[in-house]
Amino acid sequence: MRRYKVFVTPEALKEIKNLPGHIRQRVRRAVKGFTQNARPAKSKALDLPDLLVEVRRLRIDRWRLVYFVSDSDETIDVVAVRKRPPYDYGDLEALLGDLPKD
Repeated sequence: MRRYKVFVTPEALKEIKNLPGHIRQRVRRAVKGFTQNARPAKSKALDLPDLLVEVRRLRIDRWRLVYFVSDSDETIDVVAVRKRPPYDYGDLEALLGDLPKD
């Protein structure tokens, strides 16, 4: 079983800090769980053929935790925590562009 390194972007961290308390705790537990399992049973792969990484979302009540999985680097980048609706995943390419480069 792989162990992944989990990175949370500064924007996502700010979003997590602004969540309601009970949702914030569930999101933090989910992020910690990514180290053991990058694809929890309730997560869903988003169909974005133009991106080179696997984009997934994890639903927590009305909130969506959006993250990128890189199996080759064994890393997970948490890029957003957004309320759905109105969030429509339209900014995923911009979020990918904001990731730090090695």
